[in-house]
Amino acid sequence: MKVKVKLFANFRKDRFKEKDMELADDCTIGWVVDHLKIPRKELGVIFLNGLSAETDTVLKDGDTLSIFPMVGGG
Repeated sequence: MKVKVKLFANFRKDRFKEKDMELADDCTIGWVVDHLKIPRKELGVIFLNGLSAETDTVLKDGDTLSIFPMVGGG
């Protein structure tokens, strides 16, 4: 299946901004996060087709996955 993955802020460094990924049918958001070597402790918000999602959510063909880091500042 094909899923569009969008990365934001520092997650783009040495990766990509947006990419169509070919994934196995039973692939989860967590698998994508681990495959991209994004530390789970740095995850902020995850959107799947514009709605909040968790790492154990199974992806479907045509989904758009957006991954944001935690917001920092002071």
